[in-house]
Amino acid sequence: MRSDVPKDNSDATFGLRAYRRMARIRGFEQLCMQFSEAGLAVGSIHLCAGQEAIPVGTLEALGDEDRISATYRGHGWALEVGLDPFAVMSEICHRATGVNGGRAGSALMIAPDQRFIGENSIVGAGYPIAAGVALAQKLQKTGGISVVSIGDGAMNQGSAHEALVFASLNKLPVLFICENNGWAEMTPSSDVAPVPRQARRAGAYGIKAATVDGGDPIAVRDSVAMARQQLLEGNGPIFLEFETVRLWGHYNKDGQHYRPKDEWDATQAKDPIVLLRQKLIEQDPRLAQELDAIDGEMKQEIQQLRQQVEAAPLPDPASAADHVIAPSPTAKRVTRSGAPAETTYGNAVTTALKHELQARPELLVYGEDVGGGGGIFGCTRTLQKTFGQDRVFDTPISESAILGSALGAAMMGMRPVVEIMWADFMLVAIDQIINQMTNLRYITQGKASAPLVVRMQQGTTPGSCAQHSQSLEALLFHIPGLRIGLPATAQDAYDMLRAAIASDDPTIIIESRVFYQRKEMAVLEGPVEPMGGLRQRRAGKDIALVSWSTGMPVIESAAEELAKLGIDAAVIDLRWLSPLPEDELIAAVRAAGETALIVHEANLTGGVGAELACRLRDAGMARVARLATPDVRMPASPVLQAQLLPSAAKVVAQVKALLGGGSAVMRAVAE
Repeated sequence: MRSDVPKDNSDATFGLRAYRRMARIRGFEQLCMQFSEAGLAVGSIHLCAGQEAIPVGTLEALGDEDRISATYRGHGWALEVGLDPFAVMSEICHRATGVNGGRAGSALMIAPDQRFIGENSIVGAGYPIAAGVALAQKLQKTGGISVVSIGDGAMNQGSAHEALVFASLNKLPVLFICENNGWAEMTPSSDVAPVPRQARRAGAYGIKAATVDGGDPIAVRDSVAMARQQLLEGNGPIFLEFETVRLWGHYNKDGQHYRPKDEWDATQAKDPIVLLRQKLIEQDPRLAQELDAIDGEMKQEIQQLRQQVEAAPLPDPASAADHVIAPSPTAKRVTRSGAPAETTYGNAVTTALKHELQARPELLVYGEDVGGGGGIFGCTRTLQKTFGQDRVFDTPISESAILGSALGAAMMGMRPVVEIMWADFMLVAIDQIINQMTNLRYITQGKASAPLVVRMQQGTTPGSCAQHSQSLEALLFHIPGLRIGLPATAQDAYDMLRAAIASDDPTIIIESRVFYQRKEMAVLEGPVEPMGGLRQRRAGKDIALVSWSTGMPVIESAAEELAKLGIDAAVIDLRWLSPLPEDELIAAVRAAGETALIVHEANLTGGVGAELACRLRDAGMARVARLATPDVRMPASPVLQAQLLPSAAKVVAQVKALLGGGSAVMRAVAE
C-alpha cells in the first residue's frame, strides 16, 4: 500500500481519491497540449487522456519496494509513482528544472532513484528491462515487484515476447501490463492483432493472464493487488490486459483524420473520469459538491503549475556534453608478483570471470548455453558448478531479453556479464545497446549508470558463413556512451575483462574465436588494472603498424618480414577503442617516423581505421594509410577468404608503397 494512502481504503473513499488523481493527470495533459500549441513544449508528446485509471489504480495497490516502467504514453505513471508535477512538466518543456534537466523530454523520462525505471520511446523495449529489474529483485529478496506497461501495438514486437519467455522460465516477480486502447498508433488494433485479446497471447507462455476494465480504477486496483500477492509468493509473472480508450490522438500534432466519427463518439462516451463521477454521484448524490470542489482545486493547481513552468530556466548550453560516460581512470600497468604460466586465451576469460564472481556477490553471468554447457567455446565451463544456478545460468535464444534484462538488473545494483554467442547475433537486439544502455547515464545527468558487460566474439574462420564472419566494432565505435575493448592476448583477455567488470559504464568486450585455444604465457592474478591504454608490442623507428584483435598476428608477422628488409616497424596494439588512447597513439606514431599503417579485419569503408587516420593527420602526420578487407560479404570458402583478408604479405607490400622508393628508408633498403 502506498505510504500516503489513508487507512480507510473502502471503494467509496478510494473512488474520491482516484477521481482527484485522475483529474490531476487529465489537467496535466491538457496543459501539455496548451504548452505544445504555444510552442513552449516542442516535439512529439504522447498523451494518456482516457487511460488515467490504469496508473492510478495500479499504484494504489503497490508498495515502496516496487519499481515502475512505462510506455512513452507515461506521464500518468510518472505522476502516480510520486514524481513532482513541476519536475515532470519542466522536463516535457525541456527546462533545467526537469526530472532529467530537459535531456529526456516527454517520451524518455526516467528517475530510477525514485522507483521510476522510466518511459521508453522504443515500442516494446521496456518489457526486457523490467524483467531484468525483477531478476534483481528476486535475487536480492527486496520484497518488491517490477511493473511494466506497454500498449497493445507493442505486443507485435519480438522483444516483448522474448521478455515474456525469459520471465516465465525464471519465475520472475514482474507484472506485465498491456494498456489496450484499441489503436496501434494510427491503425486499429483489430487490423494488426492476430487475436482479439492480448491476454490470450501471454497465456501461451504459461503466464497467468486476465483482461480487466481499464476505465475503472477500483477494478484496476483490485486486479493488481491480487497479482502482486501471487508474484510475491514466487509463482512467476502475471499479465494484465487493461481495456481502455484513447480520447485524443496518437500524439500532440495528430489530426486524427483516420478515426471514423462513430468510433470517436463511442470513445468519448467512455471517458473514465466522467464515468467515475457519475458512479460516485449515483452512490451518494451529496458527493457532487465535493467533486466540483476537486475540479476547482485541480484547475487552480494546474494554473499554478503553468506559471511555475513558464518561469523555469532553460538548461545551461555549456552542460550539453556532460555525463555521456564516466571519466576514464589513468591507464597504467599493474605490478604482478606471480610468474607467468602457460595458459590459453579461453582459460584467461574463464579465470577472469571466476575471480570476479568470487570478489563480487552482485555479479551475474548468463547467456545462451553459458551455464550447463559452459559456453560454446568453453569460456564459462565449471562456473555454474562453482557458483550455482542463481549466478551463472542459461537463457533462451533471445538476445533482446538477454541484453535488456542485463540493463534492468544493472539499474538495480547487479553487475551482469552477459554473452552474445556471435557478434553477428547482436544485430537482432542492438536496440538494447544503442537506444537503452547508452542513454542511461546521459539522460539522468550521471545519477544512474549501467555497470554491465556484454561479451561476444567475432571474425572470420575457414568455413564460416557470412552471418558468422563479420567484424562489427565500427558500428559500436560510432555510439557515444559505450566502452569497447578487443583483447588480442591471453593476458589482455584476463585484464581487460576484469577492467570492464569494474567499470560503471556499459562495456563491450569483443573476443576472437581464433584465439581461444592458442597457448600463451600470462599471469592470471593480481589487482584489476585501470581501463584503457594501448600496448606497444615492438619498438620501431621507421613506421608504426597499428591494429587490434585478429589484426595483431598479421602485423607482428609483417614486422618480422620488414625487419629482414631493413625496415624497423613498431607494432601497436590499440586494445581499447573506447576509451580511445588517442594521445598515446599519436606519440607512438611520432616516434616511428610519423608514419603509420592501420590494419583491421573489418571491411574498409566506415571502419575504425578511417577515424584513426583522420586523427593522426589532424595531428600533422601525412603518411598514414589503411589496409582492410575489401567492401564485400565474407565467403565461407577458405580460398576466397584468404584472397580478401589482410595478410603479412599485403602489409609488407603496402608499407613499401607508403614509404616510397625515394624515402631514406627505402633507399637504404635498396642499397
